[in-house]
Amino acid sequence: MSTSRFQKLKEECCNANRELRTLGLVDLTFGNVSVADRQAGVFAIKPSGVDYEVLEPQHIVVVEIESGATVEGALRYSSDTPTHRRLLMAFAEAGAVVHTHSRDAVAWAQAGRGIPCFGTTHADHFYGEVPVTRPMTPAEIGGQYEWETGNVIVERFEAAQIDPAQVPAVLVHGHGPFVWGPSAAKAVEYAFALEIVAEMAIATLRLNPAAQPISKALLDKHFLRKHGATAYYGQPGAGV
Repeated sequence: MSTSRFQKLKEECCNANRELRTLGLVDLTFGNVSVADRQAGVFAIKPSGVDYEVLEPQHIVVVEIESGATVEGALRYSSDTPTHRRLLMAFAEAGAVVHTHSRDAVAWAQAGRGIPCFGTTHADHFYGEVPVTRPMTPAEIGGQYEWETGNVIVERFEAAQIDPAQVPAVLVHGHGPFVWGPSAAKAVEYAFALEIVAEMAIATLRLNPAAQPISKALLDKHFLRKHGATAYYGQPGAGV
């Protein structure tokens, strides 16, 4: 029996990573989920290159948010760990971060385009366009690449004054999506929703290349009835 004081955190992280495979959001060993314990000042993350089929809680690596030092775990943490850490440091509302190479979201990132809010499915999860970052510079790519990836995400949100709690997703130009949420389950849900709306948006533009985003009134109605101060969607306290 494990004596890890982070056992529950590692189990939550392991289960969330496995869920990416169940939902069809990852191929091979692409992608990762990190889960934060804000009180302890740490986060748990998938180790680098470990297949989802064999992933177990004891494989999960625990990292200090402030320093980036490994607190627990024998394996090398995901190469994307500095990006997760940067986002957890910048976005206080994030309790978990998800990175995937889900195909349609990646297509938008490779096209260098944000995903417009063409319909209410999108508006139920994201309060407007899911933004894309600028391309990274050669200096950023050649330097601390993964940390700089986090920096360009934070830069994009700060420059456009986007609330990361209302748009919990971004496309890194030429790379792919990063998504976050208050919990691992919610972050994975948003990652799944992002792939769905990315696919829908591609289909929308295929049918009507001149399609426009929905009105502000419809966007407000769908997002705020679910996430606003006077939300009435779902059951009280059920999170649905």
